[in-house]
Amino acid sequence: MSTSTHRNSEERDLEAVVWDFGNVLVRWDPWLAVRDRYTRAEWDDFRSRAGFDALNLRSDAGLARAEGIAELEAVDPWLALVYRHYTNNFAAAVPGPVAGTSDLVRELAARGVRQFGLTNWSAEDVHLAPHLAPAIALLEGIVVSGEERIAKPDPRIFRILVERHRLDPGSALFIDDSPVNLAAASGLGFRTVLFTGADALRAILASAGLISRP
Repeated sequence: MSTSTHRNSEERDLEAVVWDFGNVLVRWDPWLAVRDRYTRAEWDDFRSRAGFDALNLRSDAGLARAEGIAELEAVDPWLALVYRHYTNNFAAAVPGPVAGTSDLVRELAARGVRQFGLTNWSAEDVHLAPHLAPAIALLEGIVVSGEERIAKPDPRIFRILVERHRLDPGSALFIDDSPVNLAAASGLGFRTVLFTGADALRAILASAGLISRP
């Protein structure tokens, strides 16, 4: 579907919505976890030298935070120090819900639309998510990469969602802020939306007949 409301004759009616969490339902900015000790420039230096993005994806796929710290310690103790502070203070990196999307979850729930979560999130910290965005409690089920030890965009995690919750990908809409993840979902038959903000998403959901038009 991308951001278009066009449907061809082979598409089924939408029956389910699958939500990514980070920067879709829950805000995430890793620098917020370390800004009490490190400047943005220092964080950017750490992020580059530590390969933080790759390390974070491995954490999402089941690497224990302590293992990540040990790896960095062997490279440069300063990198390990920054990463340890990030992991210890992770809650500060996720300051609350993304504006507007919790309302959409509630509206979809009120209309009886099945909803699920498919999130790249460390198993050590995912317990925070429902407290940060209480609307997450309305989801029928959640598949967490850290618990499955498989992270998006690996197609296997999408298959876990489909099989566990008996979803028809062709009648499910997957919402994520990552084009790479959307491409993986599309390859398995999901209809997809690149999340750019709640207002744009509201218009797409309304066009698809999943919620009322404003």
